[in-house]
Amino acid sequence: MEEEASAEPADGAPGAGGAPPRHRTAAGCHGGAKMAVLAYSLGKREINQHFTIKNAKLISLVAVILLVVFHSASRYYGGGDSCEWLLSRGRYLGQNVWQPYGCMMHKYKSIEAKTCLAEKRVAFVGDSRIRQLFYSFIKIIDPGRREDGNKHEDISFEDESSSVNVDFLWHPEANNSMKERLISWTHEASAKPDVVILGAATWSIKLHSGSSEALQQYKVNLTAIAVPLERLADHGEVYWVLQDPVNEEVLSENRKMITNQQLRLYNEAAVDALNSSKRNSRSRVKLLVASRQAALETISQSDDGLHLPESTRNVGAMILMNSVCNKLLRPIDGSCCQMLPPPNLLQKLSACFFLGSAVVLLVLHVLGNNRHRRPVPPDVESLQEKKPATAAVPLGQKAPFQALCRMGIIMGYFYLCDRADVFMKEQKFYTHSTFFIPLIYIFVLGVFYSENSKETKLLNREQTDEWKGWMQLVILIYHISGASAFIPVYMHVRVLVAAYLFQTGYGHFSFFWLKGDFGLYRVCQVLFRLNFLVLVLCVVMDRQYQFYYFVPLVTFWFVIIYATLALWPQILQKRANTSGMWHLGVLAKLLGILLFICFFAYSQGFFESIFSVWPISKLFELNGSIHEWWFRWKLDRFAVIHGMLFAFIYLVLQKRQVLSEGKGEALFSAKISNLLLFLSVISFITYSIWASSCKNKTECNEMHPYISVVQILAFILIRNIPGYARSIYSSFFAWFGKISLELFICQYHIWLAADTKGILVLIPGNPSLNIMVSTFIFVCVAHEISLITNDLAQVVIPKDSVALLKRLGAVGLFSLVVLLLARGSKPTPGA
Repeated sequence: MEEEASAEPADGAPGAGGAPPRHRTAAGCHGGAKMAVLAYSLGKREINQHFTIKNAKLISLVAVILLVVFHSASRYYGGGDSCEWLLSRGRYLGQNVWQPYGCMMHKYKSIEAKTCLAEKRVAFVGDSRIRQLFYSFIKIIDPGRREDGNKHEDISFEDESSSVNVDFLWHPEANNSMKERLISWTHEASAKPDVVILGAATWSIKLHSGSSEALQQYKVNLTAIAVPLERLADHGEVYWVLQDPVNEEVLSENRKMITNQQLRLYNEAAVDALNSSKRNSRSRVKLLVASRQAALETISQSDDGLHLPESTRNVGAMILMNSVCNKLLRPIDGSCCQMLPPPNLLQKLSACFFLGSAVVLLVLHVLGNNRHRRPVPPDVESLQEKKPATAAVPLGQKAPFQALCRMGIIMGYFYLCDRADVFMKEQKFYTHSTFFIPLIYIFVLGVFYSENSKETKLLNREQTDEWKGWMQLVILIYHISGASAFIPVYMHVRVLVAAYLFQTGYGHFSFFWLKGDFGLYRVCQVLFRLNFLVLVLCVVMDRQYQFYYFVPLVTFWFVIIYATLALWPQILQKRANTSGMWHLGVLAKLLGILLFICFFAYSQGFFESIFSVWPISKLFELNGSIHEWWFRWKLDRFAVIHGMLFAFIYLVLQKRQVLSEGKGEALFSAKISNLLLFLSVISFITYSIWASSCKNKTECNEMHPYISVVQILAFILIRNIPGYARSIYSSFFAWFGKISLELFICQYHIWLAADTKGILVLIPGNPSLNIMVSTFIFVCVAHEISLITNDLAQVVIPKDSVALLKRLGAVGLFSLVVLLLARGSKPTPGA
């Protein structure tokens, strides 16, 4: 090209040698592009060379050790009482959403409040601000209650259904009148309140014009009042509410003396007086400070400058409800003020099992038996793997014990994150930026790691790994950002879950159709890889199998696919090639699955009666009900059969050479390809518009099973019809796709918290850094678990049929024992 350029001078240019400017520019651009590609490749190679997964895991292990030491020390020396955190510190996540420091605050509903406060008496004592708090509190119990009580008078509230009594007693000053009321409750014969909430100061400032004498008298009175308060704390809970700030500019003339400086002095006096009466170095009268922190940000919205907006009062009332009720009701998403239950029998036995494995490994190490090779992990769905160049060395005796020891360490981390009082937890809060900005980041990374595909077939191995990978990352961002609150995002994520099940049908059907391997070894391998982690977590984390709903779902559908295709007549591609009638046989089997689905979908009673029979019920019940399993199964009931049907049509078309799957070739002829691409794009956009216009989840979930396949097929065609699109893939997404199952399960306890209701906090006070650190550790753990599962699968599932049957008998007996042990016990409500 350069020779041609130099031989042909441009118009007006001298005849001397050298390329004309036009061609020199083209050559320069071409050379620049090659340099850019080279720099891009070298950059990725440099990153991959120095930052290996092995180094990442070592860093994550060191980070975990340091974090455990840091949090343990800070709790021991700095005070780790989550009740104190709830009452004293916090911040707004968004409008009216309060986040206590280090723990999660449950939003109580009426029925929960009545259950907690049944047959109890609650007393609010104080001025008009306490009266506001009283109304917000009783509105949790009875949302329809109106603020119709007379000012400056006592107000009573009673709920007859639960025998809850809540009284407001008008005592605007901390004086002898308040003291006498408190002393009367300390007498043996009197009916003592179970909870007392009190506070006062503004009237003292107002009546005495903010004089220093009034402040001194306030200190004296509070010191005297502190004694009966401590006695009441022996029999119940006592809270002193510190004074909220005022908006001085809006205050009326007769309240101008109530300044924030005065309120600060009175609060300091209250803290000193109450702490001076403490026994055993700690007062049992609890100070409610957090409501003051909330008011600092919202007092500007006050109508009169003194009384708080209703949303801020509701924060204070909900803090009180959490402080009183969390220890009794133990809500999963209310980690403040909860005492964690001790480990149950199965958890103790699992700890002993992992410790025993460590002892055996130590003995084997001393004996010098150290043969060990880590095999290449196969894919959970297809069980295909890259064959090593040389014959694999058999696993040594140490291999399974090494794997169990690593698993034991990881399970210890799981327990510390979500069952022990070591790390903090915070609640989720959705904003568009918390979902879409990380989404942009990961897709930029995905594009950066684009590479040429080794094969260009439709839905080739690298492409399906990529598909699973980016879907899993989107689902993770969806969960941690709390995006289920935004219906358009919720509906699109529902399609991603359906797409996973679509791949389940596609992958297993393709394997059985092409390979015809219906052997017990294959079945046990798939079931082990799908269920190993979840079964361990059921024991270690004291959760039911159905809690990790996706694994029961894919396991159920694998069994259905296997049973359908393995039953007589077994129709394989080789047999179908001899006669087209066998294709009708496959369609008949698919029709049988469809009828099975429709029958169960429209017979909820029959469905529940089948899955409520013991011991099957232990696999599908959640908190004593089969409803969750029914909801999950019904929501994506057609996705698997859609995947099977697509695989069947594709493989038949491929065998008949209808498709063009060469490198760079469009899948069909130009006209058909363009038409299908146009229809796919229109279908994809149409579904997104429909999902964005959804009014509520219930209605959209009814339509979802029937139309989710539209967007799935549209994506497959858009991704595969152009030859250049099939020729590249993202190795970044594909890497995550290979551990997508482990990522989905591990997020429950070591990335999210409180069984997915909240967020794990490893780095307090810095949400961005916390997400980066916890994500790094979480991904390393998920990858290691995938390797451990592979190691143990080679040992637990032998290829010899007799040995395998013996193992299955032993596993069945062990499972029966575990089920019997668990039958009489109920899982704990949560951490």
